Amino acid sequence: MSFFEMITSFDFNILDFIQSTMRCGFLDGVMTFLSCIGNAGGIWIIAAVIMLCFRKTRATGIMVLCAALAGYLIGEIALKNIVCRPRPFVINSDVVLNISPPSGYSFPSGHSCSSFAAATVMIVRDKRFGIPALIIAFLIAFSRIYNYVHFPSDVLFGILLGIACAVVTIIVFKKTKLDVKLSGDLKYKKADSND
Repeated sequence: MSFFEMITSFDFNILDFIQSTMRCGFLDGVMTFLSCIGNAGGIWIIAAVIMLCFRKTRATGIMVLCAALAGYLIGEIALKNIVCRPRPFVINSDVVLNISPPSGYSFPSGHSCSSFAAATVMIVRDKRFGIPALIIAFLIAFSRIYNYVHFPSDVLFGILLGIACAVVTIIVFKKTKLDVKLSGDLKYKKADSND
């Protein structure tokens, strides 16, 4: 058995365990909603646009958009078309989905990537927004496994990719001082004056 086959077998064990132990009408509705708000990074784009409207959160909003865009380009445009991994419901067609079958390949999870790109930026910039964002990000990521549209390894890699894109975005904004220029945030101005 190859390494890839071992991962896929492990993934299916987790997916099938969730289907057999957790699946119920109530959670079907909740998980459908969570996947829906994560479509195309919708909830994070809305949050970023709202943040753009206020000077103190403007830089955070732009950073969220930049991190999510980087994740989209790397994950959706590049990796999905290089790896070409079929989704779990394509391989195991016996499972009845509770959401419309998504198109495209499975690896990595775009929902997980955009969610953790946004949540990581938010938690670094302001924990008041970041902690709720992180909880929502975890729930959206889990919904992709529950809904049988991604393997757990797709979701895990999507999370790691999103965090990496966020960290790079934060570093670039800090090094170029764009975070201060865009927001005029006093907390960051004080930090810079001490350098």
